[in-house]
Amino acid sequence: MQHITTRHPAPSRRRVLALGAGTALATLVAVPGTASAASGASGASGADVTRQLRALEEEYAARLGVFAFDPATGATVAYRAEERFPMCSVFKALAAAAVLRDLDRDGEFLAKRVHYTEEFVRKAGYAPVTGKPENIAGGLTVEQLCAAAVSESDNAAGNLLLHDLGGPTAITRFCRSLGDGTTRLDRWEPELNTAEPWRDTDTTSPGAIGKTFARLVLGRALTPEDRKRLTGWLVANTTNIERFRKGLPADWILADKTGGGTQYGVANDVGVVWPPERTPLVLSVLSTKYDPQGPTDNPLVARAAALVADALV
Repeated sequence: MQHITTRHPAPSRRRVLALGAGTALATLVAVPGTASAASGASGASGADVTRQLRALEEEYAARLGVFAFDPATGATVAYRAEERFPMCSVFKALAAAAVLRDLDRDGEFLAKRVHYTEEFVRKAGYAPVTGKPENIAGGLTVEQLCAAAVSESDNAAGNLLLHDLGGPTAITRFCRSLGDGTTRLDRWEPELNTAEPWRDTDTTSPGAIGKTFARLVLGRALTPEDRKRLTGWLVANTTNIERFRKGLPADWILADKTGGGTQYGVANDVGVVWPPERTPLVLSVLSTKYDPQGPTDNPLVARAAALVADALV
């Protein structure tokens, strides 16, 4: 089911931003069967946006899922928003948030130095930070591992955070505690990226992960200090250049996390964006291919982001 709906409902901006682990955000998902249009300054109708997103799917031979939400007005764009997609490295932002909420006390746990082996890094795969010889020799603090996992998408850092949390299923439990009944993690890096279309494991939906990011970055799921720390790591993201950063205006502040699979051309980007002189938008774009060989198409994510952002601003 695909639908795009705008709602301009009751929640005030204060109420939305005050959300922690509550369920009020979930009520803002577009209602099936309604015919009102997703529109903003562009005046794009729901039918227009649906047609353009479907055209992108056809052009890239992909399955595309989109959830975009304006907390100030309740305006929502949803396209395959409740369908499951492989999550891939998007989980690393959740792992860092779980460490902040559940393990750290006044920076003490973040300051803990973690030592690991070169073999551990090799098995994890992509490791631009943990793989440096000086870091293998001296280890990294948990805070540095969080930054490496979120800002650099370092696989070994992600696995080390999962180890501290008690394994991949800790991410599932963390999401459930936030009111997210969909997002789940079952495996470690790099196995979690296989992205077979029949899997429910290691998946999320655009709507579920978008609302979870909203609770973490804009709500009260974290303390103000931890929310600021997580947002800083997301703003420092280096892996979004050809995705959200490419599709959105250069003067928009972007706090996001990407994910990509080793098969089926997965290309994801999820986060919160701040256009100049207006309230933030929540944006989630997930995509996958039907061909196990991919390829991954960053322009698909960039163009989808540009399209739906234009519909809301």
